Amino acid sequence: MNLDRKTYIGGSDVASILGVSPWKSEFQLYQEKIGEWEEEISHQKEKLFARGKRWEPVVIDMLIDELQSRGHSVQVLDRNQRYRDAEYDFIAAEIDLELLIDGEEVNGEMKTVHPFAAKDWGAENSEDFPIYYQAQVMHGLMVKPRKRAIVAALIGADDLRVHWLNRDEEIIAGIRAKEIEFWRRVQERDAPEAVTHDDVSWLYKIGGNSVADATDEVMELVSKLQGIAAGFKLLEHEKEQAQIQIKKYMADAATLLYDGKPVLTWKNNKDSVKTDWQAAYLHAKNWLRENGLIGYANELDYFLAENTITTPGPRVFRLK
Repeated sequence: MNLDRKTYIGGSDVASILGVSPWKSEFQLYQEKIGEWEEEISHQKEKLFARGKRWEPVVIDMLIDELQSRGHSVQVLDRNQRYRDAEYDFIAAEIDLELLIDGEEVNGEMKTVHPFAAKDWGAENSEDFPIYYQAQVMHGLMVKPRKRAIVAALIGADDLRVHWLNRDEEIIAGIRAKEIEFWRRVQERDAPEAVTHDDVSWLYKIGGNSVADATDEVMELVSKLQGIAAGFKLLEHEKEQAQIQIKKYMADAATLLYDGKPVLTWKNNKDSVKTDWQAAYLHAKNWLRENGLIGYANELDYFLAENTITTPGPRVFRLK
């Protein structure tokens, strides 16, 4: 299978197409598929991906142990297999795990979850888990048809939650129709509507010098925005005054209690260390010159130029 994600719709794309992804809109996904936009993978996100891959075998072992402890017969059929849809080759899915549980073939999806997100995962053995993952799992049941799928979520390092998702033909038909329509847009270069702040900022990231005349409808929106901004300003002032009075009352106390229970804290964060790299560069350059190492000082200019990039300034939205 071609691994270029621009050539097919995968399970991780479905939530965006359905408009339920917390990370990426349908508009952004469209731009990605046509090669106009590429997601920037931060170091933090790379660490999350790596952690997920590293923990996947552990989650699988924990899931099998858990199922067997409940008295189930479990056999691993396959892992990390990629499949194409029987009808449309632009629809594909990678199934983390395929199991034979008590003689029934099921799809399996493994997730590692930060403890802060544990509240998004409901009662065990239920279908109560995030809708964006439900969309991915149902997509997998569409591409690799089975009656149900098992989802194992490892919360932190030792809290394994087991969930099930039953195949739903009506939902699958809806997902399928949305994916087919999305792919038509990709092929015909018919962009979905820009609906999020990030969508619009990307679409019109470079501003010109022209002037736009407001219609009455747009002016109503401007007036609404002005009212909201004024309300925020008033609330910020009230918030600041309340903080001042509370801080004066607390003096040097770190925690404020009411009925013996903490209601807020006022503590120092850890000391931060910042380096003024521009000053350090100039200091080093002057030291080299003063010590007769002019050639090395000039080399610093070369290194500086090699590591300097120019990025367009962001468009700033300001009320007048």
